[in-house]
Amino acid sequence: MRRLIGGRKLSLVVGCLLFVAGCQVGQEIATDQTATAQSGTTEKALMHAFAYTAIEEATEEDFEAFKNATADMVGKIPGLRKVWVGKLRLPLTQGTSERTHGVAMEFDDEAALAVYADHPAHDAWIEVYDRVRVLGTTTFDILGE
Repeated sequence: MRRLIGGRKLSLVVGCLLFVAGCQVGQEIATDQTATAQSGTTEKALMHAFAYTAIEEATEEDFEAFKNATADMVGKIPGLRKVWVGKLRLPLTQGTSERTHGVAMEFDDEAALAVYADHPAHDAWIEVYDRVRVLGTTTFDILGE
């Protein structure tokens, strides 16, 4: 009986220590993330962004396939970190075209963008992209400093 009670106490003490250690680690991570966000620093990366005009015939399924195909490139193309896909908050007029949708892609650097342009996963993605857009985009790249 004493062993059972002693084992329970030991388990309780170990559990409490693990809980406190987890809280401390979580607090440190949150503090680090908050400090980084509040410092206003930028990241040394490349943001490749483009706006496009959606074709009227595109279905919700077409847009969902495009969103998935875009996300699927992360992990397949070296140096492609993150992607964002969606509608523009406000349309962007470019010449006589009105861009309504956009994509942003975060890359490690310019070399990673070059790999993306020639990568087989990009070629497959273009086929899906062409189902939701009128040819022509407004594209720009931001070099993080």
